Amino acid sequence: MSPLVETLGRGALAIVAYATLGVLLLIIGFYVLDLAIPGKLRDVIKQERNPNAILLTTSGVVALGLIVSASIWSSGGALHEGLLATLVFGLVAIAVQTVAMLLFDMVAGISIRELVKEPELQPGTRLLSITHAVIGLITAVAVI
Repeated sequence: MSPLVETLGRGALAIVAYATLGVLLLIIGFYVLDLAIPGKLRDVIKQERNPNAILLTTSGVVALGLIVSASIWSSGGALHEGLLATLVFGLVAIAVQTVAMLLFDMVAGISIRELVKEPELQPGTRLLSITHAVIGLITAVAVI
């Protein structure tokens, strides 16, 4: 086998492995957020088309995507170690996002459960969404 074919094969395998892990982490993050939302999150988004649930979910996915991307980038090409680091950092990120949501709820008096009951986009949703993204960015930079 030529060195080029071997390099391409390893690279393709790494892409598939990291993409699979990244998608699994995003799914886990989605279900953790689902616990904070009254009702089934996918139904609230798909059927009720609730803008608050959509924006909060989007910001959580973006934040987690930043962290997973930073974990992959910081792995330095070592596939097994990189996958393990990405898994650990991704799970830590999900926990940090969850704790941050709960703390922000307490400090600011903004309840995600109450926001998602509102049919109109709420200012508190905008604030929580930006907070999610910023926490994701901070965590991503800490990984690097």
